[in-house]
Amino acid sequence: MIEKEKEKTVVLFDFDGVIVDTESQYSVFWDKIGHDYLGVDGIDAHIKGQTLDYIYTRFFPNMEKEQAEITAALDEFERTMDYSYIPGVRDFIADLKAHGVPMAVVTSSNDKKMAAVYQAHPELRTLFDRILTADMFAASKPAPDCFLLGMEVLGGTPETTYVFEDSFNGLKAGMASKATVIGLATTNPREAIAPLCHHVLDDFRGFTYQRMTELNIYNK
Repeated sequence: MIEKEKEKTVVLFDFDGVIVDTESQYSVFWDKIGHDYLGVDGIDAHIKGQTLDYIYTRFFPNMEKEQAEITAALDEFERTMDYSYIPGVRDFIADLKAHGVPMAVVTSSNDKKMAAVYQAHPELRTLFDRILTADMFAASKPAPDCFLLGMEVLGGTPETTYVFEDSFNGLKAGMASKATVIGLATTNPREAIAPLCHHVLDDFRGFTYQRMTELNIYNK
């Protein structure tokens, strides 16, 4: 029974840029923050897939007042931003459910942000078996900790786990977890993410459970 449990297929989704189309909105927000507080442009490219704690430690160290101001602005931004689903993702999730596949969201977002998401999409928590947030793991992407935790809680192994990611750091984390990694070209160009994953999708339209299993790197 234990061995059979370990062999089941598991799917782990990043959230922003994979389930919902939010990355372009975050780019605008963080680019303005970088310009206003640090006098630099393009900071958004360096923080995708990172936790807020990492962003503050890396880019705003010992700036407690500024961090508080940014947090307040981010909370308000996330409360009102658009959380449109990535095309085809709802159909793909339904297909996975029909095949009895355990699924989890594994996101660098914190619980406060996800509370805003649930206001926009109250059905979200019923779509997945677990939603794992930044508050549940210590090391930020590109460390694989978050995906290894996802495998653990759902009973998967690298050989039977599929990771869907869009950011460079997230893709690196997925590869480090040894899972089959499928990149979404929703945030970065296909040619930029192709070296960091095993397969690239533009979105989920027409993508199925069967097609996913055909991509498993351990079956080749």
